[in-house]
Amino acid sequence: MIQFKNIIKSFGPKTVLAHFGELHPATLKAVDAAGLAVAFEVFLDALPAEKKKSRARPGLAAVDLLPVLRDFAFIVDAGVPAGDVVKAAAGADKSLIAQVAVFDVFEGGTLAAEGKKSIGVEVTLQPITATLTEAEIEAVSSKIIADVKKATGGEIRG
Repeated sequence: MIQFKNIIKSFGPKTVLAHFGELHPATLKAVDAAGLAVAFEVFLDALPAEKKKSRARPGLAAVDLLPVLRDFAFIVDAGVPAGDVVKAAAGADKSLIAQVAVFDVFEGGTLAAEGKKSIGVEVTLQPITATLTEAEIEAVSSKIIADVKKATGGEIRG
């Protein structure tokens, strides 16, 4: 019988999953081993039953059409969070807008009004069935501008 120096990995107070560690000197002497040795013993029957959740991942929704990137800069009140602009822009067309990211926040300098800031966002349009026409891109762009204006009072920076 192999004797361990009492290193035990348990699963709960009563379920021992494994013993591991340095072999006891008496065991090393019995097998005529020189030096130190380590070993482990795993009790597979003690492992808990697998949960019935499916491990299958959903299929990859890959699209072979290139995305369209558009940048927008909005002049908003200084107290308006950039997240509000992102949320409004992303909600303009949820089926076509894949991502909205802030790339610039600017206050002061060449902005005409005090208490205002400029928030620049990059919108990624991902067509699914066909390449977007210029008219479709302009329609989505107009919807983004209108939704941001409605949600934040922001105006497109000229």
